[in-house]
Amino acid sequence: MSLEQMRRMMAAHGVRQLLVKELAANDNSKNQPYLGGSLDILNLLPMGAVREETTPAGRKGLKAPLPLSWLRPDGSLTNAQHAQLILYPQYPEIRFSGFLRGTEGGPNELMTKREAGRLLFFGITSDRRIIGWVAAARSLLANAVRALGALPRTGVFMHVPLGAADTSRARLLQKLHDLHALGWIASERLYAGGVRGPCNAPNCGGYTLEAYLGIVPNGRAEPDFEGWEIKGHTVSDFIGYSSGPLTLMTPEPTGGYYRTSGATAFVRKYGYADRHGREDRLNFGGIHKIGQKHPLTGLTLTFLGYTPGATKFDAGGGFALIDDAGAEAATWHFASLIEHWNRKHARAAYVPYRARTSPARQYAYGGRVRLGEDTDFMRFLQAMAAGEVYYDPGIKLEGASTARPKLKRRSQFRIRFACLASMYAAVGDISL
Repeated sequence: MSLEQMRRMMAAHGVRQLLVKELAANDNSKNQPYLGGSLDILNLLPMGAVREETTPAGRKGLKAPLPLSWLRPDGSLTNAQHAQLILYPQYPEIRFSGFLRGTEGGPNELMTKREAGRLLFFGITSDRRIIGWVAAARSLLANAVRALGALPRTGVFMHVPLGAADTSRARLLQKLHDLHALGWIASERLYAGGVRGPCNAPNCGGYTLEAYLGIVPNGRAEPDFEGWEIKGHTVSDFIGYSSGPLTLMTPEPTGGYYRTSGATAFVRKYGYADRHGREDRLNFGGIHKIGQKHPLTGLTLTFLGYTPGATKFDAGGGFALIDDAGAEAATWHFASLIEHWNRKHARAAYVPYRARTSPARQYAYGGRVRLGEDTDFMRFLQAMAAGEVYYDPGIKLEGASTARPKLKRRSQFRIRFACLASMYAAVGDISL
């Protein structure tokens, strides 16, 4: 197969980004090919839910399925249903396994042998699938790739020019330009089926932005617009673009008292009476930063299995709100957060807006947006350690003394706009 033939076949299956890694002799199905010593590659590779597992040898790791299909010489695909990543964050190290098991027509001959110089190709599609191909060390295809010279890299992977460029960035900026040109627009939100309706809550600026982009609000950990996460944020004017805190994500705890006894019991135990005089209401809120005890909740946000400044963490670790007795009030495990962070935040657009309520609730969107590209979970942890990312919940229990109290959950991790640069490898302000 020539390079042009492979490019055409990949493009026919919706591939928009083509990655290649040169394999070492022991990168085979028995030894699990090495895909990197850091978590940055997870920005590129789509993956499923991360789970914690212990290998027969006793090594703890995190595993995640890969939506991989192997390309056949005739251009058809064969599903690699057991393909997965194995993450050993305590080293750190990422391995690739299960890619031949149960697969018909895969690269068995090349991936069961010891031969240095083979090339592993991963084509990433616009709908988050992976199309794989393996070329022999001295094949026409391998020679053609080497003839391209030095290529851009992410970790162990090189980026091969594909021709079918990803133009989602240009489309997004054009949409935001057109939105800015509209000036003040009515507050609204988009419902399933494409139905638009008025939005009357104070937080409708984000919903109105999403409605214009055709995004239906949902709780799935997926990017909003063609691979881009869209974050609207309020500003007082479009000159200084001063902004308050931004919500990065809102994951529910996966352990601790919150998980075992429920959110209602958690608020009763660690919450406090409403400070604005609202009767029979308990709140759980306030900024919680790593290592600082909160005066109202009495809880301290603490890392479990991660040392600030380190480049690795324990596979079974996380961070937790710890009470004075040392008990975990609420815990977020790393396994539940890694996939969410890398999938949803690999590329993000931060869009400023202003609001007014007279003559009606309306929003106007700025002519300058901030784009962040290439993140990884270690950046999130390091920003937490520095106090830039913090836990700022808005959980309340109304009618707390009644038999059927009303609970509102809101576990959110936030950051100040000025600190966004620490979260991405590339951050830029774009004038529309």
